[in-house]
Amino acid sequence: MPTSDQSAPMPARNTASEVLFTEKLWPTIWIWVVVVGLSSAGILMFAPISAAAGIIAALVLLAVMTTLLVVTTPTITVTRDSLRVGRATIDRKFVGTTEAFKKGEATAERGTRLNGLAYMCFRGWIDAVVKIEITDPADRTPYWLVSSRRPDELVAALGGN
Repeated sequence: MPTSDQSAPMPARNTASEVLFTEKLWPTIWIWVVVVGLSSAGILMFAPISAAAGIIAALVLLAVMTTLLVVTTPTITVTRDSLRVGRATIDRKFVGTTEAFKKGEATAERGTRLNGLAYMCFRGWIDAVVKIEITDPADRTPYWLVSSRRPDELVAALGGN
């Protein structure tokens, strides 16, 4: 039986699963204003039937749109072993060069320079994007293009420029 002056051994830290970077791509405030505005249209549609029906319709629309926005909000997570963007995951050994783009350059990356085989996870309410080269020879995806409010931190976490 251990005495009170003996300490229990500390478990070893799993550095492979240590999170180096995480970001949730939440909608901006103006998206929530639009959701409230659209849900209030339920009052206009059902008010001729009854005021209560209009209010209930507005609340149901608000709940549905809020749930959809929250459930579909992707998370970017970088660990020592993997990169996860939304539902997609790749081993870090297959991550090549990374580069951040802002303003006009980000628009060009999402538009005229976009490769149709790229994995895309961007949101219209976030300007900057990060281009992550994929070096897996078995994967036809040339790169991932990901929205980020903190693109420089994401690039640094991936060991980029």
